[in-house]
Amino acid sequence: MDRQGTGTEQTTIAVIGGGPAGLMAAETLAASGLSVDVYERMPTVGRKLLMAGRGGLNITHRMPRPEFDAQYHAQDGRIGHWLDVMDGPAVCRWLEGLGIKTFTGSSGKVFPVQMKAAPMLRAWLRRLGELGVRVHVRHRWLGWTDNGALRFETPDGERHVLAAATVLALGGGSWSRLGSDGRWLPVLDAAGVPVTPLQPANCGFHVDISASTRERHAGEPLKAVALTVTAPDGHSRTRRGECLVTRHGLQGPLVYALSASLRASINAGDGRVVMDLMPDVTEVQLGARLSAPRGKRSVSGHWQRTIGLKGLKADLLRDALAREHWDDPARVARTLKALPLHFLSPRPIDEAISTAGGVALDGVDTALMIKSRPGVFVAGEMLDWDAPTGGYLLTACLASGRVAAQGVIAWGHDRFQGG
Repeated sequence: MDRQGTGTEQTTIAVIGGGPAGLMAAETLAASGLSVDVYERMPTVGRKLLMAGRGGLNITHRMPRPEFDAQYHAQDGRIGHWLDVMDGPAVCRWLEGLGIKTFTGSSGKVFPVQMKAAPMLRAWLRRLGELGVRVHVRHRWLGWTDNGALRFETPDGERHVLAAATVLALGGGSWSRLGSDGRWLPVLDAAGVPVTPLQPANCGFHVDISASTRERHAGEPLKAVALTVTAPDGHSRTRRGECLVTRHGLQGPLVYALSASLRASINAGDGRVVMDLMPDVTEVQLGARLSAPRGKRSVSGHWQRTIGLKGLKADLLRDALAREHWDDPARVARTLKALPLHFLSPRPIDEAISTAGGVALDGVDTALMIKSRPGVFVAGEMLDWDAPTGGYLLTACLASGRVAAQGVIAWGHDRFQGG
């Protein structure tokens, strides 16, 4: 970099944010021959990636397209374009190029053989170093100066950098202690960039399960159930899987997969959900089994003996059905197949795995350049989209980083050396 007389430093391409989207953008840019500087507000890069990998890093999913694309719901068309550039198989090939072997679990989820993010991140940073990428930590982005230079807060005071192009990859607003605190949103809003408020995604919810059931079963998995959420437009979505009872309500993969629909229902003033506690058995079959003579057995003992109902699921049934109906086979069967639940609100955004909201997709072009700010591109969770866990979130973040970098290369073809 050259120190300018104005006190502003000059660089070639600035990538702001050292998460997966930013690092993928930096790699793609540097591999094309461009000079790249990465700016990260934390003392090290990739902190959220490392945290996500502590329990086994789920990189992507073997689900074929277009079924894979459908996991992004209303944004499937736009994100499908990103996946055309880097889909699940491409992510696996990229990892192999880093020397990271993967395996596919029984559910189709793809993991590194070592199950950790640290080896992957080390190999990735080694590659970036070999490509000449410079990483600057403890640099919080503050916006732009009047002459368009990037403003950074650093331990040594404010620093200004004039970039030929910029990729913003600052993450969403969850897990703020790891670097994603969403403080960039008002900066972009003030600059006239269309943004939407951040909301928790892949998060737990407050649910009107009785306090006694929540306390008794907190931390216990609720397996082999199905949830149906009806959106404000009347369209219903049903997913099967498992979730976890918490002191507040429910969380876990099944809830995460429906979090967008749950938010929409709650925001519309509804939040009512139907849970099928026994999706492998029909209502008629349940009623028939429960109609067997009870004899001297208790109602609870009869439930357990005839249909295997006990523990957590039995307590949920008791919460939903008046005691005088517990010995009514038809009512019990109907309630088991359509247990009413009321989702009240999501847990706080800082507890969420990811966030929705951010830079409106209509505010960027297909190359992810901000329409009102030429030369500034956006990637990753900063954009207004969300996806369930299972590898879909990380895949799209990586893909968006590559798309934004390719956008920079195309936009700057005649503007700076290396295009």
